Amino acid sequence: MTQTFSALVDNRPGVLAEMAETFRRLSVNIKSISCGETEDPSVTRMVIRADCTSDEQVQEITDAMHAMAAVRALDDLSRTGFVDRELALVKVTMDKDTTTQLMQVFEVFRANVVGMGTESITVELTGDEERVTAFIHILAQYGIRSMCRTGVIALTRGDA
Repeated sequence: MTQTFSALVDNRPGVLAEMAETFRRLSVNIKSISCGETEDPSVTRMVIRADCTSDEQVQEITDAMHAMAAVRALDDLSRTGFVDRELALVKVTMDKDTTTQLMQVFEVFRANVVGMGTESITVELTGDEERVTAFIHILAQYGIRSMCRTGVIALTRGDA
């Protein structure tokens, strides 16, 4: 089962490595990890999406993160309502026969063209993980030359 955790941590060297080591020690695979400064430059928000095998493992991870000195606050977003987004940059092969089809796909997904060559086009798409994955699946038939995904960022919904 996929879990999404959001941790507010001290913005200092080594915290990301400590967090990753916690997951490694507990044999939990991190699917994505995104982090960046918050409105307070001394605090970083880490959003970690991980594959957990049981509720007990989720509890182990939660307990281990709470025990870390650098962790100021922790939310298991999978247990609450949350909004998540991911950014993907995809460079796809194009030619005169596929340009129109690709532009239609970009329009349907509301993707933005950010670069164009004579044999390829680079687009960006922001959306939830499922939308980004579906977009990439469709572009694969045209030939993806390279791709980069940011990993998920997330916040709780509403006033929480």
